[in-house]
Amino acid sequence: MDQFTINLLFVGASFALYIGIAVWARAGSTSEFYAAGRGVHPVTNGMATAADWMSAASFISMAGLIAFTGYDNSSFLMGWTGGYVLLALLLAPYLRKFGKFTVSEFIGDRFYSSTARMVAVICLLVASITYVIGQMQGVGIAFGRFLEVDAFWGLLIGACVVFAYAVFGGMKGVTYTQVAQYCVLITAYTIPAVFISLQLTGNPIPALGLFGEHQASGEPLLAKLDAIVTDLGFKEYTLHHADTLNMVLFTLSLMIGTAGLPHVIMRFFTVPRVADARWSAGWTLVFIALLYLTAPAVGAMARLNITEMMWPNGTSGDAVTVEMIENDPEYDWMATWQKTGLLDWEDKNGDGKIQYYNDASDAMQERATAAGWEGNELTNFNRDILVLANPEIANLPGWVIGLVAAGGLAAALSTAAGLLLAISSAVSHDLLKGQLTPNMSESSELLAARISMAAAIVVAVILGLNPPGFAAQTVALAFGLAAASIFPALMMGIFSTKINNVGAVAGMLAGLVTTLLYIFLHKGWFFIPDTNLFTDADPLLGTIQSTSFGAVGAAINFAVAYGVSSMTKETPQEIKDLVESVRVPRGAGAAAADH
Repeated sequence: MDQFTINLLFVGASFALYIGIAVWARAGSTSEFYAAGRGVHPVTNGMATAADWMSAASFISMAGLIAFTGYDNSSFLMGWTGGYVLLALLLAPYLRKFGKFTVSEFIGDRFYSSTARMVAVICLLVASITYVIGQMQGVGIAFGRFLEVDAFWGLLIGACVVFAYAVFGGMKGVTYTQVAQYCVLITAYTIPAVFISLQLTGNPIPALGLFGEHQASGEPLLAKLDAIVTDLGFKEYTLHHADTLNMVLFTLSLMIGTAGLPHVIMRFFTVPRVADARWSAGWTLVFIALLYLTAPAVGAMARLNITEMMWPNGTSGDAVTVEMIENDPEYDWMATWQKTGLLDWEDKNGDGKIQYYNDASDAMQERATAAGWEGNELTNFNRDILVLANPEIANLPGWVIGLVAAGGLAAALSTAAGLLLAISSAVSHDLLKGQLTPNMSESSELLAARISMAAAIVVAVILGLNPPGFAAQTVALAFGLAAASIFPALMMGIFSTKINNVGAVAGMLAGLVTTLLYIFLHKGWFFIPDTNLFTDADPLLGTIQSTSFGAVGAAINFAVAYGVSSMTKETPQEIKDLVESVRVPRGAGAAAADH
């Protein structure tokens, strides 16, 4: 059986499972559509939240970014996992106790303002749509390789699958679909990692193998990797080289952005009690840890495998020949990925070899000149392909490659479904039902939710064709927007009685606008190529890149909200009493239990 057929079997079976679950768990009421009827078990919800969280950025892109940068990109791991601790301790139980369906609804009620609710809807839509771009990018990459179709058609196929199980199932269908998707993606991620760890270190646990010895040489794996990459002019893999201020701000932006993402927070509205919200967050951390403890090993081992394949005779010997790439079965993966346009090479000096090295390094110039090299000849290696290509690079069995195909698509589609549900609930429940047509019937609201989700899918496909960076980088922008706009409003809404409606609106707008402008100045207006005035290599403010500005935007939000609140009318007493009651750590209360 050829690899294409194997991929079709794995992907087709997983899609049939997702759609079957959606039909079984079809939402029949707004409570089921928005919050799965408030009856999801904490362990089930933890697993579904983990799938909702571990998007294409986590599954497909993160290990690739770590592989080609090393320690400096560990901030993705620290920021995303640290954010869940904040969410579990500071937000999830209190929001569940409040007893509403959406984040925007909480903000509108807490700040006793329809304007605040509408601003929250805008913030939610901007952050969620930016996030969806990264997911659709992952869908296109995965389909483009494993189903051997153009990325455009890959996006369309993925959009149809999401439509089938998200539009009809709502939160109820998405919840149980995401449980299945978590099982698929975690299996698909860990099995290849176990194989590769055994090959390189003899240890079946990748996280331990990372700090073990390289079997062939007997030296520590990370020491060997450091030696190889520095021989080729790259920076040491295990050392810190990036700007510390930017790295701290980036990590903080990811952390508080995590705690402010609407599609993740919505998951905690699905459990029966406040205590279940806390347990859900704990279980989510457990399920996330299975992947996040493995990702650094996947990145490091893949980088070592790739480098050794490009220099089969060692970094002091000759590079791989074009003949080997074209004829040796071990290099078939390169030709396959070259067809996608995400991998390419060029024999610039015509010597029949492909030299992979850092041609921007001064230390390599003398060697390159003496050897007659004319620049790095591995001209394109898209970071987003590494995890998907990893089983092929390591020459693993075909069924493992098919499993990874299904896992990559599960990761992208699970998060896309959660995001689209957050977008549809903001439009139908907060905008239409909450403001424009308050007398809308439940059946009309469900129809509006499904239509708005379908429209959001169309927008996501269009935007997914022109992403502003690798999947994880695009997602980091969404986290920055959530960090600057939604997280401060939630924190102040729960823990401060001093913030009034005017202050909250002013803070959210200030945080959102400044962060969005900073991103557009560096990534292009509305992500249109070549319309940017700055780059992340040469940013506007010192060393602060666009992906790190969310933390600055959050500080602006807090400062503006407190400043404006201190100069305007005091928060009404009934709202102060509401805030105090939400923070009482006993039970969910009748209001929360009845929703």
